[in-house]
Amino acid sequence: MEDLKVGTRVDHPRYGQGIVSKDNLTAYEIFFERGGKMEITKRNTDLSVLEEGPSTTKMGLSVKDIERVMTYVLDQYGALSEIVPLGEKWQGGTLIMKPANPSLQPKEIPIETFFHKIVMLRDRLRVLEQNINSNGALSDEEKINLQQYITRVYGSLTTFNVLFSEKDHYFVGVKTK
Repeated sequence: MEDLKVGTRVDHPRYGQGIVSKDNLTAYEIFFERGGKMEITKRNTDLSVLEEGPSTTKMGLSVKDIERVMTYVLDQYGALSEIVPLGEKWQGGTLIMKPANPSLQPKEIPIETFFHKIVMLRDRLRVLEQNINSNGALSDEEKINLQQYITRVYGSLTTFNVLFSEKDHYFVGVKTK
């Protein structure tokens, strides 16, 4: 018997008519009207083909196409984190927070840790923006108001732009003319 394609209509003397749903290594999974789901070996000679299944042509997608689609989807849902370089002069540095009261200890944080938190904050703001823009329950006016608020938040964070290596990663608030 020739290889049967998924979707091929077959007839079996005991189970009646059925449709091939899976083509496994040594057997076909077939849904029969009378017998339900059955696994029939490929060597079984009792099957007769009633109607060929649809031809299985390749989708024509390259690995690059699939990577592009997956990158887009993962980016849309915030699953991808952009690699954002810390400015060279800050690498290996320490952020020291010294309280005004001399009896209190200063707090030291590796600048990479602090920078990572800033980048995470920015990424989460971007995901929040995407969720606002795709929310069907919000009116356009509500979306604009929330977007303006987020833009003001970005403006509050521009102080930290000094840490970024590249200007295209900077926080940008409301632009003045």
